[in-house]
This record gives sequence, C-alpha cells and structure tokens, in this order.
Amino acid sequence: MTTSEEPLTSVEICAGAGGQAVGLHKAGFKHVALVEIDKHAAAALAKNVRERDGWEWEREHGTVHPMDVNEFKPAEHIPGFEHGRISLLAGGVPCPPFSLAGRQLGRDDERDLFPRMLELVREIGPKAVMIENVRGLLQPEHKFAGYRKQIISELEEMGYQICKWDLVEAADYEVPQLRPRAILVAIHSDYYAEKFEWPVGNGKQKNVFQALKKSMQERYDRAKKLYPELTENLEEQHRFWEKHAKAGGVAPTLVGGSKKHGGADLGPTRAKAAWSKLGVDAMGVANDEDGEINVARDLLSKSGPKLTVRQAAIIQGFPEDWHFEGGKTAKYRQVGNAFPPPVAEAFGKNIAAVLSLGRRPDSEKQAALPAAAGNSGLSVAHDGPGISATFSDDRADFQSTPLR
Repeated sequence: MTTSEEPLTSVEICAGAGGQAVGLHKAGFKHVALVEIDKHAAAALAKNVRERDGWEWEREHGTVHPMDVNEFKPAEHIPGFEHGRISLLAGGVPCPPFSLAGRQLGRDDERDLFPRMLELVREIGPKAVMIENVRGLLQPEHKFAGYRKQIISELEEMGYQICKWDLVEAADYEVPQLRPRAILVAIHSDYYAEKFEWPVGNGKQKNVFQALKKSMQERYDRAKKLYPELTENLEEQHRFWEKHAKAGGVAPTLVGGSKKHGGADLGPTRAKAAWSKLGVDAMGVANDEDGEINVARDLLSKSGPKLTVRQAAIIQGFPEDWHFEGGKTAKYRQVGNAFPPPVAEAFGKNIAAVLSLGRRPDSEKQAALPAAAGNSGLSVAHDGPGISATFSDDRADFQSTPLR
C-alpha cells in the first residue's frame, strides 16, 4: 500500500510552466523531476516550486531540469533512482506532429517525442503513465491508427494495461474554455488497472464572465484611478464586456503563440470571431499587467478589452497568483501551451486512487518490471548538453548547473 512514508511520486516531461504539475500536485503527487526545454517556462516552474506554500517536499527532494528531454537520464538525474519505484510518468508531448493546424506529419516529424516517452517508460518502469496531446492524434480516427497501435503494443509489451486513450473536453472540468485533448492512461498490470475510472467532469461549466469578472473589475478600477477623466468611457466599455461575456459562454481554445510568426494574440480568424462575441479584442494581448496602462489599446477598443496574460492563465485554470517568466509574448506562450490544471487534477486523482490500492498480491516482484535497457521500436535523436536546475529552501534564486 502507498503510505505517507512512501508518497505518490511523479516524473513529468515537457512540463512547460507547470499546468499539468499544478493539477497532479493537487491530486497528491510529489514531483521528483520536472523536465522542460524552454528556459522561460523552466525558470517559471522553478520559481513557483521554490516559493509557493505546499511545495516543501519538492524543494527538498525534487529537481527542475531545464533541458531537452532526449538528454534527460533518470538514473543520472534522479537522486537515489530505483527502477519501478516512480508512481507516474506524465507529459504533454509536443503537438505539432499531430496538430490539425499543421502538416500532421506524425512519426515522420522530427519534433515527435513519443519515441522518447516510450524509452523513458522502459528506463523508469513507472507504475502508471499519462500522456496528453492534441485531438489531432485521434481525429480523424484513421489518420494515425497505425502509429497509435504501435504505441499501445509497446506499452503492453512492457507490462502495461491501456485503461483508455480518448478525447477529453476541458470545459467539462470547469475550465472556461473549449480545449479538447487526447489523453492516454496506462497502468502496470501489477496494479489494479481495471479499477481506473475515466473522469467525466461534474457536469458544470464555468463561463468567461464567471472566470474573469473579478480581474476585469480590477483592471477597469485601476484605469479609472489613473485616468479619472476617462471614467465614463471606461465604465461604458466595462458594461459592454459584461453584457457580451454573460451571453457568450466559454472561450475558444487558447493557442500558444507562434514562434515562427512572433507576437501573442488569441488565435486564428475563427477564434478571434468567437472572442469578439465574448466582448474581447483578440488582436493581441494587453500590456497593462505590470506597467503603465495603454487605455486606448487595451481597454477602450471598440471590440472590447484585450486580455492580460494573467487573465489568459485564469482561462486555462491556473491559480491566479501562478508566476510566469520572461516578456509578455514568452509568458503568453507558457499559458497558451499549457495543459489545464483542473483536467490534470481529475486524471491524477483517479490514477492515485488505483495506485493507493497497492500491488496485486499475486504480482511478481518489482524487479521483474521491464528492464531499463534497450530502445523502443521508434527512433529518436540525441544531441546537445543539458543543464539541471535545483531549488532548496536556502536558495534565493533560480540556478543552473552544467551536467557532467
């Protein structure tokens, strides 16, 4: 049985700024390792872990690794690593190979990290696996059927039972956003995989008005104090937003902002039209979160106010005070690329419920789990050095140390 002396532990790859980490943490998992290649996202994650209440275990035992997941070596980078001891390997592997908005090259896309994920399953031998990706991996159903079959086959060969691989709509988990995600859950056959219950949400939906009412009020109140001569215009525009937001329901899918094309906005043409119906100007992200307010641009546009990065994070389901790192565009990408914490929490709780039952009495010894040797049947490239970032109670800032 899992006890307080041996907590549920997790290793998370492609961790971003911590959307999935927040959810799994609320579900009871302790993060042994969080791997993220983007320097801003990794710095944000480390700062949150280092400074937030409730993350004391991670500060003592966990590590944020700002590095390419291909360079992450569990036996080297996890202190006291033992094969088969980690409770959960989780990750939101990159979506471009399967995105409906892209070329959908799948396994032929060099950005595909499913091969590395399978290698890590073999190397770590986790009790459970959770993989999150875009819906394009499952729709249309025939598109990547062969690839999905190969992934399932390799997991089964390593002793895992596939609980389910299906689409989940974030809005069903009180995330005020239409955000369909493909989620795979697999649990090792030494545990009671058949008892895993696919979370279905509570039937309630939170709309944009409910999510942003408080923060939008604060923005307009602040603007009125700074520019009292614009009070009438600001109040009129605030009422405009409230009227549309109350009637508009949930938001369209937030996107991460294209590194290729630069800048941060709320998505393609269709998404912008949906935001317009919610009383939001989607032609950019507001600049008024920390510095001076550009009232005309960010609060008095005829289309409505632009969202701040903080408000976009609320739409994703992040805690309101979660920290993001870098400039506005870098912060927005951290938000837009995230896995909504409430969805991760729901799945994490149900995985934890199964693992907390302990091992089957007739299961083989832990040493009989798949050996941490060899490669998966999919190819993966390795190049470049990595760095690891550690945090402890007596460190004042994020630090990186080259690996040997």
